[in-house]
Amino acid sequence: MSNGVVIILIAVAVIVVVAVVLGMFVARRGNGLRRRFGPEYERTVAQHHGDVKAAEKDLDERVRRYGSLKVEPPTAEERSRYAAEWARIQEEFVDSPAQAVADAEALLGRLAQERGFPDGASGEQLAALSVHHPDHLDSYRRIQGVAQNPDGRRRSTEELREALVQAHEFFAVLAGERRGHKAGALAPRSARHTSRADLKHRDTARGSQS
Repeated sequence: MSNGVVIILIAVAVIVVVAVVLGMFVARRGNGLRRRFGPEYERTVAQHHGDVKAAEKDLDERVRRYGSLKVEPPTAEERSRYAAEWARIQEEFVDSPAQAVADAEALLGRLAQERGFPDGASGEQLAALSVHHPDHLDSYRRIQGVAQNPDGRRRSTEELREALVQAHEFFAVLAGERRGHKAGALAPRSARHTSRADLKHRDTARGSQS
């Protein structure tokens, strides 16, 4: 076997090894992003029309920009104030469901900003939140959609109720009532006081008084 053939075989072997290593690296990177972003990973892939490479580039950029963002924990006084504001929103829901949902969405945006995330008006808040709270972003997007109502569709009281109940989980994390958890995990009882039963009970109580 000539030296030229040996060199070619060695070069081919090196290329194959490099390709395998790169493939393993890319797969590991993708799995890491999938674990980190959870449902936000699939949503981003869908936004990029199934282009996984473009989606992962997007997510990598978010981590680069916001991964080291300093998120300030709320003080005890702030937690008390946030809890009082949410309680007021719960009471408001009985008479003005749509306004209560709008107030809850505004509170979440302001609370996120006070914790150190970008202003919601900048368009960067959701991107930053996706890095630190990916498991709660769907509930935030839902209440934003219901509150801002871009399609002008009249929302039923049940839709408004569900949006508010789901948003409470995100509120509890932002307000420091509890730490974040993976989607699907059961929230502690103390963090689930804004339940459907609670709101229905208030509706019933209100009706009996009228």
